[in-house]
Amino acid sequence: MLQHVWERASQARYLTELVIATDDERIREAAQGFDARVIMTRADHPSGTDRVAEVASASNANWIVNIQGDEPLIDPAAIDAAVLGLIDQNETRMSTLKKRIERSEDILDPNVVKVVADRDGNALYFSRAPIPCVRDAGTESRVQKLGQDFGTYFKHIGLYVYQRDFLLGYPDLPQGPLERSECLEQLRALENGFKIRVIETEYDSLGIDTPADWARVTELLEKFMVSR
Repeated sequence: MLQHVWERASQARYLTELVIATDDERIREAAQGFDARVIMTRADHPSGTDRVAEVASASNANWIVNIQGDEPLIDPAAIDAAVLGLIDQNETRMSTLKKRIERSEDILDPNVVKVVADRDGNALYFSRAPIPCVRDAGTESRVQKLGQDFGTYFKHIGLYVYQRDFLLGYPDLPQGPLERSECLEQLRALENGFKIRVIETEYDSLGIDTPADWARVTELLEKFMVSR
């Protein structure tokens, strides 16, 4: 899985350097097996963003991209889109991706994080709950009518781009009640008054959070390998 992420991220046009950050010796050994560069970090980081910030402190890069290691089908073009969506922004320090939800069951799935954004493409909120709420429809009818009347549900794709200076200060930002309640580290930026640019993509994240996710992605990878 890790090797698939590495190989696909290596195809992104706007990444100049790629490293795997981990505190686990098993991951380090696996990564070295396909000649990836590995940086060992502290084991006490509360989130992936904090881990990436440690790595960024030893880098001179102006922009840092955080790619999740459990998305073996990551699209290199989606990585590039997130990068390009931030480098033209002077006041925005962080960007991420969203994908319009097409499967109705994803709306109620807490493992599928939803995002709503303003007219300028900046995040208003991220949640594991169905957002926005359609007040005049019950939950079941709302889900059934997704794709017919309600095309406003977006899945958050957990890939982030940061300005380096912002990222280095991120671990010092206080965690707020929203981040603690939702267990979503990106809410720390919003709770502390920072904007997050959200770029729409056609790439549908297939992160592996459950055994069912693993089975689904494995099937897709097997089909991909056969077709090559």
